[in-house]
Parts: sequence; C-alpha cells; structure tokens
Amino acid sequence: MRTVLKWLMIVLGAACILIGLAHVVGGIHSEPGLSGAGPTVDSRERFFGAIFAFYGVACLASVRGTIKAKEVNWLAGFFLLGGLGRLLSWALEGRPHWFQLPLTALELVVPLIIFGLVRGLDRTKE
Repeated sequence: MRTVLKWLMIVLGAACILIGLAHVVGGIHSEPGLSGAGPTVDSRERFFGAIFAFYGVACLASVRGTIKAKEVNWLAGFFLLGGLGRLLSWALEGRPHWFQLPLTALELVVPLIIFGLVRGLDRTKE
C-alpha cells in the first residue's frame, strides 16, 4: 500500500510539473480551445502553470522519505477541489472542450484513490 501511494504521488507530481511548465512556456497555445483567448487569458494560463508545477513539487516532497499522510491528504483534497471546480464551470457555463472531460474524471477519481491508500496506511499503524 505504501509503495503504491508513493509511486502514485511521484507520477502525479512529475505529471503536474511537466504540465505546469508546458503551460508556462506555451500559454494559451498549450490548452486545446484557448488559442484565440487573448493576452489576459494567456497571462493567467502561464501564472497558473507555474502554480501547478509547484503543486507537483509539493506532491514529490510529500512522499520523500517517510510519507507525510496529512500533506498527501491535503494535496489530494486540493486536486479534488480542482475537479469540483470544473464540474461547477460545466454546470454554470456549459460543456467544455472534450479534452477537459477526461481531465475532470482524473481529478475526481485520483484523489479518492489517494484518500483510500492513506486510510489504508493509517490502519496498518494500529
């Protein structure tokens, strides 16, 4: 269980770093459906890309050495919040570009898996 959680957080962290840096470099051209959004959205995209890359670094740090279960749960919770934000956007603004749909599914499912793995770690300590 510990090994699965550690590797899941490593893959998640590495993916977030790569995706975040791609958004910093590519701006609106890194996201399907945004190419005509203009400089304001481009600026925001690059800013949030940097934050997403840092989120990836935090994921990696949370499993360096001893797994920090509380930090992992917080990180998973924020990832879940992002998925819930996408659902709210869909409800209020309409269906997004098709590329966003599998991302939303991942953002809703992966945190639940992480929560379950952390809970399993807690049980093995008892």
